[in-house]
Amino acid sequence: MEEREKKLSDLGYAIEKAPKPGGLYTPVVIDGDTFYMSGAVPADSDGVKFTGKVPSAVNAEDATRAAALCAASLLRVFIRDVGPLSMIDRLIKVTGFVNSEPEYTEPHLVVNGASQLFLDVLGDAGAHARSAIGTATLPLGVPVEIELIGRLRR
Repeated sequence: MEEREKKLSDLGYAIEKAPKPGGLYTPVVIDGDTFYMSGAVPADSDGVKFTGKVPSAVNAEDATRAAALCAASLLRVFIRDVGPLSMIDRLIKVTGFVNSEPEYTEPHLVVNGASQLFLDVLGDAGAHARSAIGTATLPLGVPVEIELIGRLRR
């Protein structure tokens, strides 16, 4: 097992648990040295692990864990569909969507869960620009969805 995959596994995210696409889309598109990853929800190959709005049905701590699971799912999908994580030169942009009540003003703190996982697994290559957006709803009623853009090592 390569170094980055070992870090992901050591954090409790089994490499082989990549979720299947939930619709008619491609999980990863590569254009030159740039890869674009479709939004990931907090799920693995066994299904969705978190549902509900933040903070009424899912507290901020659980939503942050859900965001980390989204990030782990993106990395697992990368491994399955592209190759080893050593192919990632750096992350460019992370976009996080948080299914939240209108008065909730801290989606950026929820998305920190994804950002931290990327840094823990990829080191400096995991540093990225980011947006965190509160939304009225997300697919399957999940509390968070994360998209990713990165650059491949060639």
